[in-house]
Amino acid sequence: MRDDFEVSGNSGPGGVRPPGPSAVDVPVPVELADATRALFGDRQPLAAAYAELLAGDGVLRGLIGPRETPRLWDRHLLNCAAVAELIPAGRRVLDVGSGAGLPGLVLAIARPDLSVVLIEPLARRTAFLTEAVETLGLTNSVTVVRARAEEYAAASSSPADIVTARAVAPLDRLAGWCLPLAAVGGRLLALKGSSAADEVVEHRDAVRELGGGSPVVHRCGRGLIDPPTIVVEIVRERAAGRQPSRRPRTGRPRRR
Repeated sequence: MRDDFEVSGNSGPGGVRPPGPSAVDVPVPVELADATRALFGDRQPLAAAYAELLAGDGVLRGLIGPRETPRLWDRHLLNCAAVAELIPAGRRVLDVGSGAGLPGLVLAIARPDLSVVLIEPLARRTAFLTEAVETLGLTNSVTVVRARAEEYAAASSSPADIVTARAVAPLDRLAGWCLPLAAVGGRLLALKGSSAADEVVEHRDAVRELGGGSPVVHRCGRGLIDPPTIVVEIVRERAAGRQPSRRPRTGRPRRR
């Protein structure tokens, strides 16, 4: 596995090639038009081309369920694009378990200032991602790597500013996979559901042992999308490992 693998393609940054024969038209619902303009700006045609790829090849290849097609914009594209509000300009983003490109490819579309690496272990998914990146003309800003998170962490010497993940794994497991990919001071942004606050309470100690700070729950896209996107943010404060207790030791000395 090479962490400098570049996706081939010659469309140029931001250029949209004509959709392939398996692309399916997915118009933006009228009620989501304002949110789509706000989150994608002049990159909205690029987001529409990606939605067509998801509804076509994405469904045919089993990356997206056919029932998801009618709600691609609200449940997937806008939900992921809202996370961009937590990412400062010009950052390097690693998207772990990218699947069909959610949220990493969406963030690359919405934010051309970002450098995005899509990390995905399954060949059929990386094949789709590579083709999507080429079709959308994002080869200058997006790299696709076939690897597991731990493999990439072991092989790469370039920790990221931001690590993203949109998965159903518990927060402690996500932190174990993703925090080693972040630089000290870098952040994990984990897209979560309504149980995020409960997960934070349950896994706070485990996250700390993994080198993370106290998790913070954000609701992104307020006023634009309903419900807003729930994101758990964890700053990597140090290398993983148990920290000595802050309390002084008390009690009897151990017998020798």
